[in-house]
Amino acid sequence: MTRRFTAALAVAGLVLLVAFDQFFTPLNPYQAPALFALGSGQVAAGGFCGALPK
Repeated sequence: MTRRFTAALAVAGLVLLVAFDQFFTPLNPYQAPALFALGSGQVAAGGFCGALPK
């Protein structure tokens, strides 16, 4: 295997993974969390295990 073949295989795998994800769970911008919520007053949410309870 050459580097070119391995790189092409990796890129094709990533494209297939994104296409698979997009097909089964289409984007919904109305229910997505804010990408950047700096100073908006929104509480951070997500899977950070080190977050202390309020």
